[in-house]
Parts: sequence; C-alpha cells; structure tokens
Amino acid sequence: MGDVLAGFHAAWEFESDSVLIRYERGIRTPKLFQALTERRVPLAALGTVTLTPGRRGTVVLRAEPRPGADPLMEAAAGQLKEGSDPYRLVLPAERKTLAEHYADELRARLTESGPAERHLVAAPELPLQFKAYDGKASFDGTAVRFRWSWTGASSAKWKAGDQSFSVADLGGVEWRSPEALEGHLRLLRRDPGTSQPPQPDQDPAAVVFGRGYGPVHESLPFAAAVLAAVRASGPPAPVPIPAARRDPADIAERIRHLGELHRAGLVTDEEFSLKKAELLAQL
Repeated sequence: MGDVLAGFHAAWEFESDSVLIRYERGIRTPKLFQALTERRVPLAALGTVTLTPGRRGTVVLRAEPRPGADPLMEAAAGQLKEGSDPYRLVLPAERKTLAEHYADELRARLTESGPAERHLVAAPELPLQFKAYDGKASFDGTAVRFRWSWTGASSAKWKAGDQSFSVADLGGVEWRSPEALEGHLRLLRRDPGTSQPPQPDQDPAAVVFGRGYGPVHESLPFAAAVLAAVRASGPPAPVPIPAARRDPADIAERIRHLGELHRAGLVTDEEFSLKKAELLAQL
C-alpha cells in the first residue's frame, strides 16, 4: 500500500508486509506512546482488524495482535486502558470511508490466526531502567538488577541485599499496572518450585509501584523487554554474574542504614554481622 493514515496521537504507514506506527509527541499524547516512539508491526503478527464508532464524533481503527506476537501486549495482559492501547487509531468520523478502505486492505493481507509461536513485534530498545517505590530496576539485555532504596524497601529485601537475575534463569515476568492496587513487577523463575511466592513487598524478585513510581510508560516497556529476552533465551545455564565494585561512600551509607535497622530490632545481631561483612567485601 505505502500510504499514511493520520489520526489523533499516531499515524499508520501501510507497507506491503507491515504497518509502521509512528506516535506523536506532545502533552496530550499518552506517555506510553511517547515512550514507544514508533513500532513496526508485521502483518503476520495481526489476527484481525476492526473499525468501530468512537466517542465525540470519531471512529476507531484497531488492529488486534495475535496472542504471543507482541511482548508488550503479552506483558500488559489486558491491563492497558483504552486510551493507552498502542493498536488503536482514533480518527474524525468524516474519515470513516477512508478508514474502511484501509481496514479492508489490511484484512485482505492477513493470512495468520491463532497464537504466535514466537514474538513477531520487536521489544523496546535497551538498556532500560525505572524507579519503583522500593528500588531501582535496570535491564541490559542479559540481566535484571534491583537496587533497593533506603526509604521504600522492606526489611526482608534489605536482608536479601541488591539482586541480579540472569535472563537464562528466568521463566517470565508478572506485571501488575501501577494504576491498580498492589502494582508491581515480579520476575518469575524458570524453575519456580512448589512454594507460594511471598507478597511483592517481601519478595526480592519483585519491585512494587506507588504514586509516581513505576509508571506504565516506564515499567511496561521494561517488562516487555525482559519477557522478550526470556522467550528468546535457550535452556537455563549457570552463568555467574560478577558483582560490580561499589563506591565506598555508598557502602558506608548502606552500613549506616543497616545499623539503624539493627538498633530498631528489625535485624538480629547475626544478620547484622553477616550483612555488614557482605557489604565490606564489595569494596
């Protein structure tokens, strides 16, 4: 096709084997769209295309991705609000006839249906990071790292220490929107065992969200990138990740905080001595 259909907040460029979606930048554009910038969606990743009436004199052209074809939508697991759906193109109602034309053109080119065997839409670009309520999360493509904050992290997480997870050891990602209660991002082990995972605020494999912490436009692309890397990885392999040497001032501050937990009775004498020795060993 090669044509461009522009709507509110986005424009779709129709190509022979894909749709290139470019998102606008501006204060009214959803932050998730701004973070994604643009996405190339192969036609093989799409299952259906619909055109429906919208609100306030608009029509909505929507492409429905096949289950498992897009890591972003797989990680979202149906939790995105309608206005933040990256597969919706909202147009003025007077462009309905034109939208119908493109919808018919797209449908004629769709040949796949049902769940996809692998991700067909590219994951968000790396590296990625965001600030959660109880720590900072970062991902470089090979490992996810959680660094706990002084004020938000539970004593259980402080006792466990900062965490690093190799992609090869992970089996998936659980993302719960920060716009709902108990929003969090949890890393799922490839071999989860039989025990019930602890609550996210007590789980060293999870970071929790709060007001202003872990917003959708930061935490969801992060979750999608991790999920895509996990799906693309082979069988788990014991690849040790060397601990980075830390700033002595940072170590001193952590020991000070550990001492506060000890004096408050949240950490035992044995736990205090063990954790202090671990921190000193990082110098």
